[in-house]
Amino acid sequence: MLGESDSMKRVRSLVERAAPTDANVLILGENGTGKEIVAREIHRLSRRSGQPMVTIDLGATSETLFESELFGHAKGAFTGAAGERIGRLKAADQSTLFLDEIGNLPLHLQPKLLTALEQRRVVPVGSNRALPIDVRVIAATNLPAEQLGDEARFRPDLLFRLNTIEIHLPPLRERRDDIPLLLDHYLGVYSRKYDRPAREVPPAVLNDLVNHDWPGNVRALRHATERAVIMADGEHYRLQDFPLPSGKGSPAVPVVSDSLNLDQLEKQMIERALRMHHFNISLAASELGLSRGALYRRMEKHGL
Repeated sequence: MLGESDSMKRVRSLVERAAPTDANVLILGENGTGKEIVAREIHRLSRRSGQPMVTIDLGATSETLFESELFGHAKGAFTGAAGERIGRLKAADQSTLFLDEIGNLPLHLQPKLLTALEQRRVVPVGSNRALPIDVRVIAATNLPAEQLGDEARFRPDLLFRLNTIEIHLPPLRERRDDIPLLLDHYLGVYSRKYDRPAREVPPAVLNDLVNHDWPGNVRALRHATERAVIMADGEHYRLQDFPLPSGKGSPAVPVVSDSLNLDQLEKQMIERALRMHHFNISLAASELGLSRGALYRRMEKHGL
């Protein structure tokens, strides 16, 4: 966990106090703020660290597969269930289950998760045998607290079950003191990865990077730094080496491109949707007619 701003010191303190307990934790923050990193740090410092943390992205899990993914299924439970499958809750027995994008879980499915957590047992689809579970839950969402508190969107009893301890991760624009530390860290990581020489970041360039709003947060900073390490060819880094998502040093993505290259057009449309929705993955995916998982795969393909 990087960063020495006051807000991140508070996050670190919460993590260190919560980790040794078995209390469920809810992590709130915009996309790219490092929610999964915090979850893994909590698990690493916990008494359950001897077992791997199990993760499920509820934003990328279809409603039809929700019960099978979370609770497992018996052989022949439905068409295509050729064998028995252990669900994520049982796989996380004696360990930690990270429920990413919990805010995307449809309201009508939330009671099923709540029942499993309250009863500490799961019944696989197509089975009548309950399996005991001992699971610590860490959940995360990019929904603002006020939306998560809307009973029409999220059950209060499930929220109470999940947020014994609540950790808010501030966006990078609210903790600019962390940007030089993060930049230095990722420059070192990617210089070693790509065997590139160490270069200095001139004060003027650093000032522009610190004052950039980084709508994609730490994820966007990491991608920009990787690109800079690969593309830089001078003695020092220049601002144009960093592909800023918007603002100073970066032109807006055109709505129409003269290029007929499909990969190029796809990349531009993805960039446009991400910027339009301030790097909210769920909203950008909806705008593009994709699932969150499909958008993540395309972002990785295009280095976004």
